Amino acid sequence: MHYVLNQFRSKGNGCELDGNKCRPFDNTIFPFSCPANCASVKVLNPYAVGDQEVVYRPLVIGGSENGSRFLPAEKPIYRADSFVCQAAIHAGVISNAKGGCGVVSMTGKQSSFPGVLEHNIRSFGFDATFPKSFTFITGLSSECGYSDPRWPLLGVTVTFTSLLSIFCDSAAIFFSSVFVMLFFHVGLVSDPPNISDYPSLTSLIVERFLPAVFVAYVIYRFCVKPQLTGLTAQLEKTILWLGGAWVGSLNNYTFDKLPIQRLTPHDIQSQPGAIPALCVIVISIFLIALGQIWYLRLEGRFRRYLAIYTIMAASLLICVAIPSLHLRIHHYILALLLLPGTRMQTRPGLLYQGLLVGLFISGVARWGFDSILQTSAALLGDGQTNSLLPNMTAPVTGVANITFGWGLPPSPYDGVSVLVNDVERHRWYYGEGEPSYTWSRTQEEGLGKEYFRFGYMLGSAAGDYSKAGIWTAEGNWIPMQPGPSR
Repeated sequence: MHYVLNQFRSKGNGCELDGNKCRPFDNTIFPFSCPANCASVKVLNPYAVGDQEVVYRPLVIGGSENGSRFLPAEKPIYRADSFVCQAAIHAGVISNAKGGCGVVSMTGKQSSFPGVLEHNIRSFGFDATFPKSFTFITGLSSECGYSDPRWPLLGVTVTFTSLLSIFCDSAAIFFSSVFVMLFFHVGLVSDPPNISDYPSLTSLIVERFLPAVFVAYVIYRFCVKPQLTGLTAQLEKTILWLGGAWVGSLNNYTFDKLPIQRLTPHDIQSQPGAIPALCVIVISIFLIALGQIWYLRLEGRFRRYLAIYTIMAASLLICVAIPSLHLRIHHYILALLLLPGTRMQTRPGLLYQGLLVGLFISGVARWGFDSILQTSAALLGDGQTNSLLPNMTAPVTGVANITFGWGLPPSPYDGVSVLVNDVERHRWYYGEGEPSYTWSRTQEEGLGKEYFRFGYMLGSAAGDYSKAGIWTAEGNWIPMQPGPSR
């Protein structure tokens, strides 16, 4: 079964020469099932589609035979590296609100993938040949019997936790019960990791739960117990603390809508709207902190908490100074940093504490205890590494072929990879003749526009590729723009 981020093709040269590692190309069917809210998933690192770059958008390529809205009787066709669940929403096979399932049919080589807006997802167009594509077999999705249970289970869990909050005056019983229920609700229902079978998913959530329980005890002992012990305003506790906890734990429906996908300098500078959103968040935290400082002064605890947060700030500065590592404030870490300032028994404190406990649960149940210190490679993931790009000479064009040449790769690289229409078609290594490659158009491949990208190789691993140069259908060459692609 295939889930949210599944593709039938890998990035760059991950499918190797001619895409052979990603076969079969056609005459194959696959079942898939998708949870709700798949449309919210975005590509976080630049992804090349011909001369386009997809980032902070859903990855759906194609979906229309003629570039216009397709008719119900048509079968929209998608490039194989489209996210399956988002393509299914785009095609109307499943809904984003409920999820669903169906059957994918691989349809092999296609000569064009026009983009179109359908069901609030705008797909990208690709006007060249690609060897692998898929469509959906109509009529089977309604028979699969799958529907994402998150909304019915959300109602059950909200009802149970609300009744517990109203009728339970024990801080220990209330917190431990709510923490367990919210943790497993997030990890198994509302925002599960991208794992396709429930035994593996359950194993992973239990693995994350055990260390989370220890942290939860520390949170309870030093933050929650002083806040909730002796509290008699059960209705206010339910609305403020429990309501805040649900808002934080359902982060994929609440704060995830903010245009900040990752709190890294690169993402903040690159993502549209991230800088204003970050400014609003920082100002809000500052104003909230001023209010909490006032309550701390009234309780005579200001100096003690000033010392605590001074130690935290010094620790973060030490982390920043460690060479070859980068400080990464995940939202579960942000929750741990701010929770000590919420132990005062006030209405704002109830709301802030519940919200932060929910953010901690959401972060750990969904992503685990990611390190506060990460290497550059871990932060980049499959993103651009700013590696050197091949020094290309001007191509020689013929009636039906084009020849490229390049300078010898500098150390440590030992080869060059050539992508044609986003598929690796050639590898050249030292000792394999002249550093050049000739691509010939054939009737079978089509005689339309073609995109070429080039990247250095070290063994079988490729670095960044150049941006796409275009060989038009009329035989004209449009040089690649400066900069890398992946």
